[in-house]
Amino acid sequence: MRGNVVARRTQRWSGLVQTVGPGVMYAGAAIGVSHLVQSTRAGANYGFTLVWAVIVVHLFKYPFFEFGHRYTAATGESLLVGYRRVGRWALIGYLIVALGLSVPTTAVLTIVTAGMASQMVAVSLTPMTWAVILLACCVLVLASGGYPLLDKLMKLLMVFLAVCTVVAVVAAAGHGRVATPEPAAPRVWDVAGIAFLVMLMGWMPTPVDASAWPSLWMQERIKQTGHRPTLGEALFDFNLGYAASLIMALMFLSLGALVMFGAGETFPRGAADFAARFVGMYTSALGEWSRPVVITAAFTTMLSTTLTVLDGYPRVLTAGCGVAWPGAQKMGKAPYWAFMIVMMAGALLIYRYLTSRMLTLVDFATTLAFLSAPLFAYLNFRAIAVGKLSKEAAPRKWLLFLSWAGLIFLTCFSVLFLVVRFGYGR
Repeated sequence: MRGNVVARRTQRWSGLVQTVGPGVMYAGAAIGVSHLVQSTRAGANYGFTLVWAVIVVHLFKYPFFEFGHRYTAATGESLLVGYRRVGRWALIGYLIVALGLSVPTTAVLTIVTAGMASQMVAVSLTPMTWAVILLACCVLVLASGGYPLLDKLMKLLMVFLAVCTVVAVVAAAGHGRVATPEPAAPRVWDVAGIAFLVMLMGWMPTPVDASAWPSLWMQERIKQTGHRPTLGEALFDFNLGYAASLIMALMFLSLGALVMFGAGETFPRGAADFAARFVGMYTSALGEWSRPVVITAAFTTMLSTTLTVLDGYPRVLTAGCGVAWPGAQKMGKAPYWAFMIVMMAGALLIYRYLTSRMLTLVDFATTLAFLSAPLFAYLNFRAIAVGKLSKEAAPRKWLLFLSWAGLIFLTCFSVLFLVVRFGYGR
């Protein structure tokens, strides 16, 4: 009897180990600009006032990201097939919007990551040179090892990032607030406050269109390990990555609140200046010893996101074209690299002209992502509804209720932003 129990536990553990990967990749994609830039700005500008916004947006977006894992675990198909079941219009619409978002997203990530790289390595190079080196290194990783190498690298980067960030937060908490007594936070429910809320929540934890990526990574993980995960194993993997995203967002917000709130500092809008000010604020508050910890955490955050996004968008666009037009599958990996080249070329073009206005580009991209979130949330909800999931795999009532609440929240907040921004807020 005892031997059977041990065997079942060993088998269960082995299944989890072979399943974990897509959720970690999701965390790598999520923990980036939304955390390093927007969460830190939230803490720096509003103290701990916007903790609720980080938690609420994670809660209301949860069903739509969870559906991607659930759909693939239950059907073996990618979420893109689910979109096709909703209607050809749904899949083609998704591909068009995803392609449109891919270029500015890559540009934002390249700008921020290159800025952090310039602070990490004491080599004097132009911003464009840093951007080219960064993208070339990412392409080399993806070309040489594909998904298996990316999977291993992301697990290492996530552990390293967590350790560095925890050290920085503990140091900041031990140091105490920069400003004492704590100053009053600005108003949230005015034009500027609502606009910032939308920009904070747009990529928090990540744009909803990225919910299709883990379903494709899950299929790659199955090819890699030969293990078809159960629904419970797949959801454990997802929840692990989603919880990591929430915790890290709160950590970066706490860093901003403890180190920057009330200090009278503002972030420059240029990438290199932003990175220098970001690191300088922490080292001046915590001590010079913290510089390698802070810059390593910041660079690791952005590198992991850049890697996953450079793989995620081309992968989902290629797979989506194969579902929409089956003949495209005969082209093999060619569309994957073609989409990646388009993304990088567009990102470098934007980088050339807007590197000095990094925060403006970040705010634009995150706002666009939030305004498009209701569409992708609806598609995920419908894909689950028409996906012919078994009774055991179908979402429970509480999850369906939360998805309806999430749709209402995302839609109403988008309408509120548009009314305030273009109505009486002019």
